[in-house]
Amino acid sequence: MQFLGAVLMFAIAALVLAPAAARGATPPAPISGEKVNINTAGVDELVTLPGIGKAYAARIVEYRQKNGPFKKVEDIVNVRGIGEKTFERIKDRLTIGKN
Repeated sequence: MQFLGAVLMFAIAALVLAPAAARGATPPAPISGEKVNINTAGVDELVTLPGIGKAYAARIVEYRQKNGPFKKVEDIVNVRGIGEKTFERIKDRLTIGKN
């Protein structure tokens, strides 16, 4: 009987804690249509772009630090691993901060 009680308590704890753990594991959803300034954004902001994970985001930041600010959004294709397909997917969400 004690074993059954322990199993039941474990199951209840798992059900209660699982949703909280899952919420902490996912990044916040970006606001639809929100532009990302590739000249100022950090890794956390860059990963909100479709298809851009932490590795690509870090490469964008590293490229910017070595080469200076992007002059046009199209220049992001000069970052290793960011090709035309990726650019086409994210171009509407990019800005360089000039109007």
